[in-house]
Amino acid sequence: MNIFNKSNYIDSSSPFALSKFSNLVFKYLSEEHTKNGDLIILCIGTDRSTGDSLGPLVGHKLKPIIKNYKDVNLIGNLENPIHAQNLQETIDKINHDYDNPFILAIDSSLGKYDRIGYLSIKNSPLRPGSGVNKVLPSVGDIAITGIVNVSGMMEFMVLQNTRLSLVMNMADIISKSIYLSLSRLYNERKQPYILER
Repeated sequence: MNIFNKSNYIDSSSPFALSKFSNLVFKYLSEEHTKNGDLIILCIGTDRSTGDSLGPLVGHKLKPIIKNYKDVNLIGNLENPIHAQNLQETIDKINHDYDNPFILAIDSSLGKYDRIGYLSIKNSPLRPGSGVNKVLPSVGDIAITGIVNVSGMMEFMVLQNTRLSLVMNMADIISKSIYLSLSRLYNERKQPYILER
């Protein structure tokens, strides 16, 4: 079965979550990011809401690692979050500053009760704000989402009352999966990936 024809879900509480999700991220990057352009890791969310802090936390964890990688650019972290107010401006800046960028977009989402804690990856744009009925621009060639809580009613309150331990664990798995995937990808292509200091 072709994994790229559907969303793929991994339970972040599984003991094999990191292994399984990093393999998925690697497969998506190796299949989809075939050109030599810049890879943009766009972490969306805000540090003002526990449930919506997944993206900025991933960016925070990746920041000291990604800055040394050639042709990989990280946008969005705890200090400089990408959220509803600056998302369109950020997309415009990416399209202006980079030639044909390839975007890996990361955000939290709401879903069914039995999917809370699950990570998802798919080769289609992310639709930020859809879980809280906001109309925001879609973005990304690959989308990673983490289901942090249940959808259906009072979404803003639900996001505010999401457990930080859940979000932190998901951010750990996503950031480590991206790091492991990039290391494998660049090593298999036998191309230099660490910038000279």
